[in-house]
Amino acid sequence: MAIKSVSIRIEEEMLKKIAYVADYEGRSVNSHLLVLIRENIKEFEKTNGIIEGDINPDVNVKPTRKQ
Repeated sequence: MAIKSVSIRIEEEMLKKIAYVADYEGRSVNSHLLVLIRENIKEFEKTNGIIEGDINPDVNVKPTRKQ
């Protein structure tokens, strides 16, 4: 699986808030954003059908520390 980097522009306050949520969930900001992206893809595919490709959005989701 090839890993690609993406750079985003984000308001400082929003970054602070997502960092707070990520820390609460026991994740880095990067890991938390990947979880959110995977959840979004799963919801999209549930409504609109599977998108072609080998990557399943359930794969490689880092669990939270809170169990």
